[in-house]
Amino acid sequence: MNDLRYSRLRASDLLPLAAQGLRVRRLRAGLSVLGIAIGIAAIVAVLGITRSSQSDLLARIDRLGTNLLTVVNGQTLAGDEAQLPATAAATIGRTDGVQHVAATAELPGVRIYRTDRVPSYRTNGLAVRACDTTLLSTLDGQLLRGRFLDAAAAEYPIVVLGYDAAKALGIARVGGRVWLGGEWFHVIGILAPFDLAPEVDTSALIGFAVAQRLLGHDLPPTRVFVRADTAHTAAVASLLARATNPRSPQTVLVSRPSDALAARLAVAGAATGLFLGLGAVALLVGAIGIANVMVVSVLERRREIGLRRALGAARRHVAAQFLGEALGLAALGTVTGVVLGGLATWAVALYRGWPPLVPVAAAWVGLAAAVLVGAIAGVYPAVRAARLSPTEALRTT
Repeated sequence: MNDLRYSRLRASDLLPLAAQGLRVRRLRAGLSVLGIAIGIAAIVAVLGITRSSQSDLLARIDRLGTNLLTVVNGQTLAGDEAQLPATAAATIGRTDGVQHVAATAELPGVRIYRTDRVPSYRTNGLAVRACDTTLLSTLDGQLLRGRFLDAAAAEYPIVVLGYDAAKALGIARVGGRVWLGGEWFHVIGILAPFDLAPEVDTSALIGFAVAQRLLGHDLPPTRVFVRADTAHTAAVASLLARATNPRSPQTVLVSRPSDALAARLAVAGAATGLFLGLGAVALLVGAIGIANVMVVSVLERRREIGLRRALGAARRHVAAQFLGEALGLAALGTVTGVVLGGLATWAVALYRGWPPLVPVAAAWVGLAAAVLVGAIAGVYPAVRAARLSPTEALRTT
């Protein structure tokens, strides 16, 4: 009997042996590869899409700034709605660290329409707000068309439309007029979207003077926008309630709109964990598929195993062959999955206007996961194949 203690199986011999089963049973191997590829593609796509979305969101936060604060009316101790003082903007403007301030007041019951023939109940969700002429500079906003209100325009029936308000009214150019509060107002500007002040997007903006003179509304501000020194934003935020209403600072609410955008990062992170879990489940299903394929392969190739053992192959050589096949399936699935995941990331990012980013770590994590999955899935079939004795295997018909 041959002494197999010194028998060796070189890597150059192992690779063709491991690939033999994949070449002969291509359909079965392809389905197994597909199972792994789906799991890896899901992991890579989730990480890539999340990274692309977060990169776009962080860029927007940096562009818009984190030093914008809003002051709104809260509630009294009795639970009634409080009102901001009429002098809120002036007192806030004298606070240390405040660079710009602009007050706005929503005019209840005042609606805007394209013509005076539209029924009053069709509001399209649009609001009319009186605002200071400093609103655009305070929000660091941009105009799509025309110009913003100035000291002269604020005295006359002139309106600037928010981005969504202009779309709802079907107005794409300046120079026309709209029916606002029972009066005709001329449109002189259309604003670009405001990520940090979405209520402005759905509003028609007019001057405080014309709101009082023509529409009969002499209301205190309902929202004050404050642009603070970036280095002292937190300190300014802590002072605004008392600066707004020294007698009842508890009735004033101060917030930072950029916190809402930052919160979306946390939500995106939570969603990422969920989808990664789904990707892991898909990867597990792929691993089970590989294990099933390898077990069936061992049963089908018992005569081949017996012949190799009879010709001098050691148990570890047979085990290495089948383990190599399992790793080969996992490796093919990984490459396919990384490519599919990268393409999915690129397509989604291109559609949403994000910078496409596929983390290199995602590919390495996918590769490590696939190797681990392939090794685990191939251990049992490899051990089972190695335990077959030559005589038992060759007796199999």
